[in-house]
Amino acid sequence: MKRIGIDIFAGAGGLSLGAEMAGITISHAIEINRSAVRTYERNHPDTKVICSDIRDLDPTDLKPKDKGVFIIMGGPPCQGFSLSNTRTRTMKNPNNSLFEEFLRFVQEIQPDWFLFENVYGFTNMSNGAVRRLVEICFRSLGYEVADEVLWASDYGVPQRRNRYFMVGNRLGIKFQFPQKHKKPISVWEAISDLPIVGNGEQSFEGKYLCSLAEATAYQRLMRHDSEIPTQNLVSLNNELVIKRYKHIPQGGNWRDIPDELMVNYADKERCHSGIYKRLKADEPSVVISNYRKSMLIHPFQDRGLSVREAARIQSFPDDFYFEGPISHIQQQIGNAVPPLLAKAVIQQILKLTEDHEQGQKN
Repeated sequence: MKRIGIDIFAGAGGLSLGAEMAGITISHAIEINRSAVRTYERNHPDTKVICSDIRDLDPTDLKPKDKGVFIIMGGPPCQGFSLSNTRTRTMKNPNNSLFEEFLRFVQEIQPDWFLFENVYGFTNMSNGAVRRLVEICFRSLGYEVADEVLWASDYGVPQRRNRYFMVGNRLGIKFQFPQKHKKPISVWEAISDLPIVGNGEQSFEGKYLCSLAEATAYQRLMRHDSEIPTQNLVSLNNELVIKRYKHIPQGGNWRDIPDELMVNYADKERCHSGIYKRLKADEPSVVISNYRKSMLIHPFQDRGLSVREAARIQSFPDDFYFEGPISHIQQQIGNAVPPLLAKAVIQQILKLTEDHEQGQKN
């Protein structure tokens, strides 16, 4: 049975990819960023992608004439909700109103399910008032609602990243979030088979460092249908930045850099703890946000992460190809919902739906 999904605020398509892995057919996706749209179109050729401001669209134009929509999913842009932008986390920020567009699409299309995701900061915006308001609005539309903050590392993603999920349905199902995996995946389990590349190197095609048989289970999963690792692209850092990298041990950050190499910082003590962070090989990664701006460092090499390494840590398979300039690609990867996290949540939605449908037959 074909189950139709619509992805709004789709970005590069991490949420869609997870949904497709779980068995959903994505009929439409909406995204305003042109580079992200190009990435989405390349990797989801059977989906109609609409590059537009969502506020200009009529939801009923996306509704199939012959059947209903199973799920609407997406996350409004993070700028208004992110803890890193505390000054703008008020209802006056126009980005914050975009979640109302999600509500509008659900109200007009009336899918069986919705999946609303966002940054952790959404949970305490306006002291939790926004979260409660959104829940009340969905319930007023007839949806049974559950919400939770999930850690990607609990669902097979080699990254300590938390995301807020609100899931609802109008089938009367009490939703329970999926069980956690037992063992987290480390950075080195994820990327140790990828090519050694230099600072600023732009290697569009490379070679795996071990055979498929020698690869870890996670690496085999990520290789998917790919015979070579593509987009081994690293931003070029200047000589001073590379000198700083050399002083930072695994798990360390800017605090390990000698003061004489940080003279261009007006107040070194005000540096964010997440910058100049060298990843620990034997643990899941810290959050892959915009990993170029935060200067995330390879566990063993004195350079930033490559596009393919960051994509691996976000659980994008190696045959997923990103479009646009490298700075746009880095932002697309950092903004994405890890596909394996999305897959786990949507698999649970499908399981509970099938159980419910079976119960109605009996």
